[in-house]
Amino acid sequence: MDQQRLFDVVRNSPFAVELTEEQSMTLAKIVEVRQLQDGEVLIREGHMDNSVHVVISGQLAVMKNADGSGYETLHVLKAGEMAGAMGFIDGLEHSATLSSVGASEIFSLSRDKFESLIKTDPVLVYRVMRSIIRGVHIIVRRMNNQYVQLTNYITKQRGRY
Repeated sequence: MDQQRLFDVVRNSPFAVELTEEQSMTLAKIVEVRQLQDGEVLIREGHMDNSVHVVISGQLAVMKNADGSGYETLHVLKAGEMAGAMGFIDGLEHSATLSSVGASEIFSLSRDKFESLIKTDPVLVYRVMRSIIRGVHIIVRRMNNQYVQLTNYITKQRGRY
C-alpha cells in the first residue's frame, strides 16, 4: 500500500484527533493494513495481542463465549472504531473474540513499533495514548449505560420494561 493511502487511513482514524500532519505521517510509516474475510478472527478471547486495531471499512463482531456453548455477540464495531485497546495498554489476555462480519479492512499498530517512537517523538506517543484512553472511556460509558438499562429492566423500575 502506498504511503499516501496509509497517511489517509491514519488521518481519518481516532488516533489523528490531536496529531499534526507530520505526526500522522510518522504513524503511517509503522501501521499495517489487513483485509479480513467474513468470519475471519482478528482477536481470539483468552489470547494476547500486542496491537491496537482500527476498523477502516466493514464491521467486527465483539463476541464472548460465556458458558462454553457458543459465542454471543456483544457489540459490532464499525468504521473508525478501535479494537484491542486494553490488551495493547496492559498486555493481558483479551476478554472477547473479534470476528469480521463480511469483508473488512483494518489497520493495526503494534506496541513494539509504537514504543520505538518514545525517544524520537514523545508528544506523538502521548497524543495517541490519549486517543486510545478516550476510546476505552467511550466503551466503559456505553457499558455503564447498558448495565443501568438491564438493571432497570430486571427490577422493573422507571417504567422501562
